[in-house]
Amino acid sequence: MSSTTLPLRDAALDLVLGGRCVGCERPGRSLCPVCRSRLPTTAWPAWPQPTPAGLAPPWAAAGYEGLVRAVLLAHKERNVAGLASSLAVLLALAVAAAADPPRLLVPVPSRPGATRARGHDPLLAVVRRTARLVPDTWVAPLLRSRGDVRDQAGLGAAERATNQQLSMCCPSAGLRRLAGRVGHVVVCDDVLTTGATAREAQRALAASGVRVAGIAVVAATPRRKPPGRLSCQPGMV
Repeated sequence: MSSTTLPLRDAALDLVLGGRCVGCERPGRSLCPVCRSRLPTTAWPAWPQPTPAGLAPPWAAAGYEGLVRAVLLAHKERNVAGLASSLAVLLALAVAAAADPPRLLVPVPSRPGATRARGHDPLLAVVRRTARLVPDTWVAPLLRSRGDVRDQAGLGAAERATNQQLSMCCPSAGLRRLAGRVGHVVVCDDVLTTGATAREAQRALAASGVRVAGIAVVAATPRRKPPGRLSCQPGMV
């Protein structure tokens, strides 16, 4: 499916299903043109404070607040049609900043049962669309969650690190499929808070001999104002 077909399909779904803009509640598209125009157009280094030791450089396109937060939650928890494309555009900004091509995007795995409960895998859907937007980029879902991971809402940095410790692995079957493909590996997630999840993903990949070049997320929890934004426009196809 081409990168132009996806937005057209999303628009058709919006018209058939009806609904309101998640940003301003205007009837019609799930994200109206006005709100879409308010989305960020650059990526910035999103180092959490404190930063987990050894964390690869993290990049985000937005702060996890306001319109972007509303879009992420609507896509993740309610599977609102049409939002994955807008989120993919944001993630593409961070991916392009995180590593030079060729790029291999590795999404953070969902907690066991979460995908089944939601009826979809929101992050994987966004990452796959992102790979279609950024040239010389592909997706490899190498990581699996081992289980026994709590929902991290409300946990502090130390609690999140403990919760994520040794929670991911990289099965050999995924590595075999990767054989012969060379690229800069970028760990992808929707939101970066303390960096504990991204660091665990990085550890699991490193344990299997896979070096991570960078972390790319749609949004980072705002702890302070971004230290200057870098204009990192990916080459859209």
